[in-house]
Amino acid sequence: MACTCEVIGLACVVALILSATAKAPYQMRMVFIFFGAGAIVLVCVPFMILRPRDYRNALFPAWCFRQLCRLMGITMEVRGLENVRKDHGAVVIMNHQSAVDLCVLAYLWPVIGRATVVSKKEVLYIPFFGIGAWLWGTLYINRSRKTDSINSLQKEAKAIQERNCKLLLFPEGTRNSKESLLPFKKGSFHIALQGKSPIQPVVISKYSFMDDEKKTFRPGHALIHILPEVPTEKYAKEDVQQLIDECQSIMQTEYTKLSKEGLALSSKKQA
Repeated sequence: MACTCEVIGLACVVALILSATAKAPYQMRMVFIFFGAGAIVLVCVPFMILRPRDYRNALFPAWCFRQLCRLMGITMEVRGLENVRKDHGAVVIMNHQSAVDLCVLAYLWPVIGRATVVSKKEVLYIPFFGIGAWLWGTLYINRSRKTDSINSLQKEAKAIQERNCKLLLFPEGTRNSKESLLPFKKGSFHIALQGKSPIQPVVISKYSFMDDEKKTFRPGHALIHILPEVPTEKYAKEDVQQLIDECQSIMQTEYTKLSKEGLALSSKKQA
């Protein structure tokens, strides 16, 4: 345990150094995100084992990760809490930008309800973090074996109804930091239609404080907006593309709006 405390202490010192200089190398900040997440989970795993596959296992790690993000100068604001309905489950779809999305999940986890994240199987093998994420209920899917992925997601569609779960997915399927969202894949929407579950769009403003191409990463502010649910009862399975188009249009409009506001807030923070 003493060794673990030393690791966390070192992580905090690095965070303070990074927060003090906006010109800290991009790679160093990104490594710190993974290093910090792994250290936090390492401390929490012994306690999470007591109640495996329980979404509540992520509450304390989420709080710790929010503090580390603040030390790095990254702050986030969650809007639309009035749109969260905890009396039933939903398929929650979000835009996917970078590893900083871990911070978004840390802000969403305490407010969205009984959450479960769907992730690619490779994440399971990230030291410490992978097993920790499994312990708080992350569903790992093997993209190369489509049948296994479908079976796993069908089980989650049932859990949405039976346990009022919120299934969190990134419908773009890959990271995207451009001005326009990528075309949404159909998997998330098939799950919603199968269980007649509503879809809850969550839009995160563009991370104007970082640039993957220029390798810059400065302190900044991001906005997270939980939008009203989109009912699926009126859609048949063959109408899945119409449902996708409706959700993508709603999210693109909000993404453009939020990104402009987020840019202004981040510029003030960096001034």
